[in-house]
This record gives sequence, C-alpha cells and structure tokens, in this order.
Amino acid sequence: MPQYLTVGHLIRQLQGFDPNLPVRLAINPDFPFAHYVGAGVVVHDGKAFIADDGQEGYLSAGARDALAWA
Repeated sequence: MPQYLTVGHLIRQLQGFDPNLPVRLAINPDFPFAHYVGAGVVVHDGKAFIADDGQEGYLSAGARDALAWA
C-alpha cells in the first residue's frame, strides 16, 4: 500500500467488498485498537481527511495477523 493513498486508490480497494460491510480503522500496531470511521470527510490543504468517530475496542488477533502486526 502506498504511503500517499489517493481517493481513487481507496475507491478501487473498496469496490469489491459488500457495501453493507462495517468499516473500522486499525490504529497503532504497537497498541492495536479498532476505531469507527466517522461520516465526516473534509478537504483541506489538498488532502481529504476522514474523521475518526471513537474507539470500538482492541483490534482482533485475526486482523492483527492479516496486517502483519503480530
């Protein structure tokens, strides 16, 4: 995954998934948590920002393994 992800790249990555699948952000591999993705998206300084909407809990072991954060 490129460090400088674009909106187009993100859309292509998500197109193959069930549109009803919940989305979470996986944060911090040293202390892994799952966060809700906020509904707010803003563009500032030429970048799109997706808001965090709070922490769901610890990231599952399966998700950590899939991200190679074990």
